[in-house]
Amino acid sequence: MTDIQGLFKQHCIVPDVINTAPSELLNVQYSSGVNVELGKELTPTQVKDKPIVKWAAKENEYYTLAMVDPDAPSRENPKFREWHHWLVGIYLAEILTKKCDFSKMPKLPSNSGDKRGKFSISKFAQQYKLGSPIAGNFYVAQYDDYVPKLYAKLKG
Repeated sequence: MTDIQGLFKQHCIVPDVINTAPSELLNVQYSSGVNVELGKELTPTQVKDKPIVKWAAKENEYYTLAMVDPDAPSRENPKFREWHHWLVGIYLAEILTKKCDFSKMPKLPSNSGDKRGKFSISKFAQQYKLGSPIAGNFYVAQYDDYVPKLYAKLKG
């Protein structure tokens, strides 16, 4: 077991969110200059903008990139578990493996909280017959004064 897999288990992401921990690190960097480090605490202000995400992608393979919050709105009250932040189907080069059709998945606008709560990345992966995660990363979010602004934005 790699250190990455151990931290996914230590923080209960496995088995609460996904069944199998990835063995590789997903590099995530925000324009605020913050890099996501496994299990470190970050504030919503630090991670409010679109990140740059990198991993050891292979040619001729499809990838799905997702960000969920397993404890929304908080660890003490996870009533929206899991919160669907974003989900992207990506393909690289000429594809030789099966392509997933995500056309029936609703496209969620960034100014609405509708259809984001009660999402399950595990059920999504099962529905589309996705393989086990190959790379991952996570942080612990700490409340700050950007949260009320975010909630106001999500009300449309």
